[in-house]
Amino acid sequence: MTPYYELFVRLVAPYHAVLVHFPVALWTTVALIVFYRAISDGAVARAGDKILVPLLVLSIFSGIAALVSGLLIFPLEAAGASPLIRNHILAASWSLAYWTVFLVTRWINGETVWKGANRWIMLGLAALGTLLITVTGTVGGHIAGKPTTVSIVLGWFGWDVYDTFFVPDAMLWLIGAAIIGLPALGWWGSRRSHQS
Repeated sequence: MTPYYELFVRLVAPYHAVLVHFPVALWTTVALIVFYRAISDGAVARAGDKILVPLLVLSIFSGIAALVSGLLIFPLEAAGASPLIRNHILAASWSLAYWTVFLVTRWINGETVWKGANRWIMLGLAALGTLLITVTGTVGGHIAGKPTTVSIVLGWFGWDVYDTFFVPDAMLWLIGAAIIGLPALGWWGSRRSHQS
């Protein structure tokens, strides 16, 4: 590591620790709004829904800033050599991509996401997104030397955060089937709703 790069890392590293709290706070707020909107049609819940898209847009930008600052801290060769840092980058990338898809879903579908069973699907999606940011933060805490008990829970499901996280082949087949099946299911549902 050159002296200039070492100086650069010393300057950027504290900002990463600060920046990561913005997307975590925003996504947690979004999840709470989704929870309240899913169980209520009241005026406060509807008002919360109106700020959902702006909050998600802000969270995506802050998530990108946090991810980029994190990637600048370590050379990619060093990050790639550490299972813990690889897991953190993987979880952070998944979180950012997931909440971006959540934003697009809410944006495109508007208030129809709160009609019928859709509200419970939104609640489930928000819970999954919250799980992703919890895992990301847990692994980040281990990197910073502040482990949490969440890693013990992850261990109950067979994943030690210090080991490289692998996706089983069966999961890849399941993801492939979902990529084909879910749009087909949406197309079929759309046709049925137009016919009735």
